[in-house]
This record gives sequence, C-alpha cells and structure tokens, in this order.
Amino acid sequence: MIDLQGKKALITGAGRGLGRGMATGLYKAGAEIVILDILEDVFKTSAEMEENGAKVHSIICDLSNRENRIEGFEKALELLGGKIDILVNAAGIIDRFPAIDLPMETWDKVLEVNLTAVMDLSRLAARQMVPQKSGKIINVASMHSFFGGFNVTTYASSKGGVAQLTKALSNQLAIDGIQVNAIAPGFIQSFMTSHHEEDPELYAQLMSRIPTGRLGQPEDLEGITMFLASNLSNYITGTVIPVDGGYLVR
Repeated sequence: MIDLQGKKALITGAGRGLGRGMATGLYKAGAEIVILDILEDVFKTSAEMEENGAKVHSIICDLSNRENRIEGFEKALELLGGKIDILVNAAGIIDRFPAIDLPMETWDKVLEVNLTAVMDLSRLAARQMVPQKSGKIINVASMHSFFGGFNVTTYASSKGGVAQLTKALSNQLAIDGIQVNAIAPGFIQSFMTSHHEEDPELYAQLMSRIPTGRLGQPEDLEGITMFLASNLSNYITGTVIPVDGGYLVR
C-alpha cells in the first residue's frame, strides 16, 4: 500500500541491526537506497538486498570524522543521481561508564556520532530538499530519550538531544514541505542490547515491563519507517514515536 517508487534515500548505520531493518522497509516499498556504515557488513547487506531486485548502493563512512561524513554524504548524493528525498539517521554507538569515571573522549565520540552527525547530515540533506519543497528526515531516538538509564550518561544525553533536535528542525523545515520525525525504538534484539540477555536478572526485569512479552526485532521498524517516508505522513512532523511493545506505558 505504500509506494516509494522513484524516491531516493540515504540510511546511516544500515549495515546491520535496526538500521538494516529500516533500510529493508524502504527498499521493499520501492525506494532506491544508499546504506552507509562504518562496518564492512554494509557490502554484504547491500548484496543480499539486491538479490531481491532492490537498487542498493553501499558506502563505508566514519560518522565521527566530520570531513569523512561530508564526503560520505556527497558520495551518496552522487550515487542517487543528485537527489535525496529521504534521510534516515539510524547510526548510533553506546559506551557504559559510571558518570564519575566517564572518559571525556568517550563523551565527545558518542555525542559526535549520535547527535552532531544527525544535525550535520540533516543540514546537508535539507539544503537539497528545500528547493524541491519536499523531503523526509527520520531520526532514531531511544527509550533513553525519555529515561536517564543507568551508566549510559552520554548515550542518554545524546538521545535526549535527538528528540529535541527533531522538534527544532521540524519547526524550521515544515514550511518547506519537509517532515522531520523520530522513531524511539524499545529494546530491539541486536548487538547493542545483547548484554541484557546475558544477565538473567536484568533480562527478567526488562521482559516484565514489555506488555507484548518479547524483545523487538529489526523488522518491527520496517512499517513505521515506510509510513514516515511516504506521503501518508505529510501532516505529521516533529513527533517522537515509540516502537517499544508498550514499554513506555507499563
């Protein structure tokens, strides 16, 4: 029912995990996509997607390096024929330290990837979208946009910032036909949440708060991504939408 034929999309952090799930939704709906990641998984991922008839390009890029991410965006734009309709900022990193032991180098890197790069890429994409008077920017927030978490000071700070950045960008870009929204995934089964399953007590506490009784899967993000990337969401902007199995309302 959602047709993204002819649309051009860039998805960061799409080599694996939830970023890959979001990219899968876009290519299933017919978009031509560039998947960007620091991991070499990106090449395997694009090859597997192309087996299904999708038009997929892949780029390795270090989003913590400001020059490299600008080069990555410019390369993506070139691969997409000089046009971008959809930007999905899905890349993210996490480090776990008590606040008093947090190395400032860790603070700088996590904020750079999780927040500053989101702003930078959104700025670059918006420069292309404003003249065409249309575009979709989809950011990845987190449950930690709402909660402080424990020993994830930098991650929670960055994801709180993503939620506010989404609103701030929406206020400025909506007049130009660009919708900016964020998805706040719950606990999605991936390398970033694997430590929960390794701790039986923590895992039991987590599962007791998820009404659906299961962890999310990357494919659970496909539908919301397709919806926010399509014309069906043209009057939705500045929102942070949980995809969490009911975790927030428990």
